[in-house]
Parts: sequence; structure tokens; C-alpha cells
Amino acid sequence: MKVSRRAQVPPFAVMEVLAAANARRAAGESVLNLCAGEPSTGASEAVRQRAIELLTAGDLGYTEALGAPALRRAIAEHYGRWYDVEVSPEQVAVTTGSSGGFMLAFLAAFDVGDRVALARPGYPAYRNILTSLGCEVVELDCGPETRYQPTISQLQEAYYGGGLDGLVIASPANPTGTMIPADELAALASWCSDFDVRLVSDEIYHGITYEEPGVDAVRTATAASYLGSGAVVVNSFSKYWAMTGWRLGWLVLPDDLVSAVDALASNVALCPPALAQHAGTAAFSDAGYAAARANAEQYRESRRLVLDRLDDLGWERVAPADGAFYIYADVSRSGLDSVTWCERLLAETGVALTPGTDFDGVHGHDWVRLSFAAAPEVVSEAVDRIIAWQRTLDVR
Repeated sequence: MKVSRRAQVPPFAVMEVLAAANARRAAGESVLNLCAGEPSTGASEAVRQRAIELLTAGDLGYTEALGAPALRRAIAEHYGRWYDVEVSPEQVAVTTGSSGGFMLAFLAAFDVGDRVALARPGYPAYRNILTSLGCEVVELDCGPETRYQPTISQLQEAYYGGGLDGLVIASPANPTGTMIPADELAALASWCSDFDVRLVSDEIYHGITYEEPGVDAVRTATAASYLGSGAVVVNSFSKYWAMTGWRLGWLVLPDDLVSAVDALASNVALCPPALAQHAGTAAFSDAGYAAARANAEQYRESRRLVLDRLDDLGWERVAPADGAFYIYADVSRSGLDSVTWCERLLAETGVALTPGTDFDGVHGHDWVRLSFAAAPEVVSEAVDRIIAWQRTLDVR
């Protein structure tokens, strides 16, 4: 039988690495998993207690397609609290994770054949979802000279080289951790508005940034400031609030996309998971924010443990880890391509990292991504194992 050409996209390789690591752990091996961008702490006590209450006596039937009103209101208020940006609850769409949010946003904003730009290296699901929807992905080669983020000159070249209908950005970015300063975000948003290009901003790592210790939320620039210019914001409970398996995210939408996303959402999933939605409101309580801040401080310590040992690791080219919980590093000195490097590292040390080929189909064979979302003691032991293993490579 026929299989759709739209389905012919590569799998997300990190999930294959994760499966291999889990298989080794199930076989009794000591495995340290630094491949997945998954916080080790899990949801806060405030969220879990609310979920228990709901399971005992709550109404867990369908919510509105765009999400429970109380949660949409809490998300809107969050933008006032963190960014001093006014967002209406009617502009918020609760989604089944940020993945569901990207699907809805791309379906609503782009037609088959539209050209959408994104940075390379970057999160592979952007490219793969857009490809499956029949869009043409325009990869922008973003290296250290642009801090791994797209520039206006690159957009100009892409626009005049065949047209451009959309731009996907991420700040902090996966896998590099780099961020777009407020003035550069404003310039990108202005350019997109002037050239009628839809801006989609992935902000799922907001709150996990490292400029100042102990800050409630680093005042990262948000594209929610540019809703009037047609920008779309994608966010999630998975990272800052450590709620990966709850499958809960959101969109902040410009007025012209609200009805389209509403119609699509009601047909695609009816509504996001009701338990996750109602419990998720507790993430915006004082206790929920406090737990998330504590998690971010743990990532800060894990990050320090890696950065302090870069000389021992021998990783000469490392992307600036300004935010998120990733180190993206060049391991080509080993003489191994990144896929082989990661396979051997897991087999010989029990440490799981992700090859850069997941994020960059051109240069990724030289790079790997280390996630420091695990507890500091796990990250420290993993770094010890990597250093010892790399020394064995040096003498072969």
C-alpha cells in the first residue's frame, strides 16, 4: 500500500539514543543520560498536589478547544508578570505540548509550497514538521560568526533568492543555547513585518538563562511584544516547569490567526489533556514559580561543572551556553564522526549524548550535544567518564 511522501521525514535521533540508553539500563548497566532535554526534577509539588485533587474529585471532561479559561488567563497574566507585556487570554491557545503548538501554528500560517527559513543548527522538528506539511524549508547556515542565530542579511538573501513566507527563531536555542538580544529581536520582527514574513518564535526555554543568579526570570525578550506585527509565540510547560510528560504547551497568537487555530485545534485534538491543563494552573502559583526557580539554579550549577572542565574535555569549539541546558561542542579532534563518537561513548562508558547530525545535516558530523538538565552529581560523573574515555582515544 502507498505511504505518503509527506511522511518521509527522518526520525528524531535523540529518541533513538534515549531508547538505546534505556535498553542498557534495563540490562543492568550504569547509564548516565545526558542526551535528552528533559529536566530530572519533574513537576512541582504544587502541580502534583493539584493533579491528585483533580483525580479524586475533579471534572476531567473536555475543555474548550483553545484551553481551559482559567489556564489561558493565567498564561496571559504571566506575560504581564515576566515581560510587562499585555496579552489577552483570547490570544492564548493551550496546546498538546509545544509540538502540538508548532503543528497548529504552521498549519494556520503557511500553505503548501511556502518558503520558511530557520537556523542551522536547530531543533529538527521545525524542519521535519514543515516538510511534512509541504512547505519548503530554507536553512540559514548560522555559525559562531552570527552566534548561531539568523541575521537580517541572511534573510535578505533568502527573500530575494526565491521569496520567503516565514521565519522560525528560537531564543534560547536548541542545541546551542544562544539567545537573541532584545534589539536584534526587534530588528528581526520589524524586518518580517516590512516584508510580510510570518515570525514564529520558540520561547520554551525562557526562564532558563544565566546572566544573573537568583533572578525570578531572566528578562528575555519575547516576540509577544510584536503580536500586532503578526508574530506567533510558542511556549511549553516542559522545560522551565519540568512537565515533559504532561504534554502541555501554548501559543500566543496575533488576532488574524486565532480563529484559524481554534478551528484546527477542535478538529485535530478536540482539546489538550484536561488533567494537565487544570493542574498546570498551579505552575503559576507562588509555589510553582519558586520550584521552577530552584530547578533553574540547579541547571546553573550543572552548567558550571561542564564549563569549568572544557580544557580537560579538549572541546575547543563550544557554542555560548547562554540559556537552556545544552552544551554544543565540536569533537572532531577525536578523529571520529559524531554518530560514531556517541555510539562508542555509550557502549564504552554508559554516557548518552546526542550527535550533532540531529541538528545540522551539513556540519553536524563534527558536533555533539550534552544536556545538563540532569542533577549536578550525575553531570559531574558523566564528565569524569567522558574525560577518561577521551584520553583512551588519544593514545590509540
